[in-house]
Amino acid sequence: MYSFNFSQIDWAMLAEELTLPICILIGALAVGLAVNRVVNANIEKRIDTDEITFKTVFINALKGVPVSFCLVAGVYWIVNTVNLPPSLVKIFSYVLFTINAFTLTRVLARGISGFITLTLERSEERLPKTSLLNNIVNCIIYAMGIIVILQYYGISIAPIITAMGVGGMAVALGMQETLANIFSGIYLIISKQLRLDDYIRLSSGEEGRVTDITWRFTTILSIMGNVVVIPNQKLASAIITNYNMPKRDITVRVTVGVAYDSDLDLVEKVTLEVARKVMQDEHIGIDIEPAVRFHTLGDSSINFDVFLHSSQFNHQAELKHEFIKELMRRYRKEGINIPYPIRTVINTSKA
Repeated sequence: MYSFNFSQIDWAMLAEELTLPICILIGALAVGLAVNRVVNANIEKRIDTDEITFKTVFINALKGVPVSFCLVAGVYWIVNTVNLPPSLVKIFSYVLFTINAFTLTRVLARGISGFITLTLERSEERLPKTSLLNNIVNCIIYAMGIIVILQYYGISIAPIITAMGVGGMAVALGMQETLANIFSGIYLIISKQLRLDDYIRLSSGEEGRVTDITWRFTTILSIMGNVVVIPNQKLASAIITNYNMPKRDITVRVTVGVAYDSDLDLVEKVTLEVARKVMQDEHIGIDIEPAVRFHTLGDSSINFDVFLHSSQFNHQAELKHEFIKELMRRYRKEGINIPYPIRTVINTSKA
């Protein structure tokens, strides 16, 4: 049986042969890091000051490329200028191809993910810009890059795919709930039931603005500022009320009561004037008319609902706040009375 003896290695010669390649790699890496820092600073400044465009997405995808480019240049310099043994030349050729393949894969992953994100943001249908979608795209692109690298190394991928298929069945049995959440998240995206920033309410009572759909759960931001985490599987099977569909506005209802001797035509006119003014002041761009609907002859007042519209769910409290203050000022000015509840107590006891 053959045994490798480290004493047979000429360490001095090996160190002499590797000194220059190592120095070249370290120098190339240092130059790449310095250039990459300058490029990143310019890219971040551009993103902060300019509107996000396809050109910005492409530039952002090139982050880290100077480091890879300098490493490739260093390896290429080593292979073509230094007298290396054939085994080391082959190793460096593998390293060179791996760096190139990984760099191209990373640029493609960033570029396609950014392109998808920007396209969804500009889409009128406002499809969900979720981390789940980007993760799926990145996994597919990186898997293709790994396959290309393995084929270059001469490694057959057929046995790997076969082993992954057999092992995947065992993994699927043990991760049924996780896989159900993943496919439920994909279904939510494709079916367009939820969109980014939609304000929803579940039959179980949770409500808020949709912030993201991940591979396992969906997060919504409640009106109180708390994050609610809901598994995708439960969300896909829940009864959901989407307040942003078919139109992207939130209807805000305020209940008001006026005295029986009030002129209801005047009440409706004044209330609508106040509602229009508040909506114009607080939500510029909302062109939906408010409405007043009388509905109840109460014990001490005629009750009605005022329907206002908000552009965002987190403006509801502020809209109600300003509307009630302005409504009270106008009612006092117009002589419209909001009565106190009246209860008559009859004492039947004898002295």
